Amino acid sequence: MSRIAQMIDHTLLKPEATEQEILKLCEEAKAHGFASVCVNPYFVKTAAQALQGSPVKVCTVIGFPLGATDARVKAYETKLAIEDGAQEVDMVINIGALKSGDAEVVERDIQAVVEAAKERALVKVILETCLLTDEEIVRACELAKKAGADFVKTSTGFSSGGATVEAVRLMRQAVGESLGVKASGGIRDYETAKAMIDAGATRIGASAGIKIVEGEKKATE
Repeated sequence: MSRIAQMIDHTLLKPEATEQEILKLCEEAKAHGFASVCVNPYFVKTAAQALQGSPVKVCTVIGFPLGATDARVKAYETKLAIEDGAQEVDMVINIGALKSGDAEVVERDIQAVVEAAKERALVKVILETCLLTDEEIVRACELAKKAGADFVKTSTGFSSGGATVEAVRLMRQAVGESLGVKASGGIRDYETAKAMIDAGATRIGASAGIKIVEGEKKATE
C-alpha cells in the first residue's frame, strides 16, 4: 500500500452529494487503503455501515464550514456524530472570535469538542488559514494544542483559499511534533500532496485521492 494513500482522508463534502456517491467513496477508500473517508454528518451512518470491518476510518465535520456556531452546538454535533459511527471529527474554530483577539472563547470552543470526543474520536481543528495572518495561525495552533486537540488543519475547502506549503510549515513549527498537521483544500495531484508532506503535513484531505496515488505510482516507477 502506498505511503501517501495511508495519509489521505478521501473527502466528499459537497452539499449535493448523494448516498450512491458516498458509497462509491467508501469503496474507493477501501480499494486504495486511504486513512479515512470524510463526509458530512448526515452520511456518517451510511459510511460507517459501508466501512464496517475495514481499517478505513469515518471522519466528519463539525461547525462546518463557517465555525460560527455556539460551542455547545459543536459539542452536541460531535456526540451525535460519534454515536452514528464517526471516529474522527474535523471542527472549524470560531474564526471571528480568533480575529477579535478573544483567545479564551476560541480555546473553550475547541475544548468543548475535545471533551465531547474524549477517547472516542480524534479531533482535528480547522483554522481556515486563508482568512488568518501568520500571527493568528500560530495563535490558533497554540490554542488547539492547549485545548487537547490531536491535529490542526489548514482549510475547509469552502473559503477563499486552500492549503499552502507556507501555512503547513508555519503550523508544524507552531505545534512541534506533538500534534498532527492536516493539509486540505486544493490538493489535486501527487506533487502538491508531496510538497505538503515535505512541509510537515501528516494527513492530506482531498477529493482527488485516487489521482494523487496514481501520480505517486508514476513518480516512483
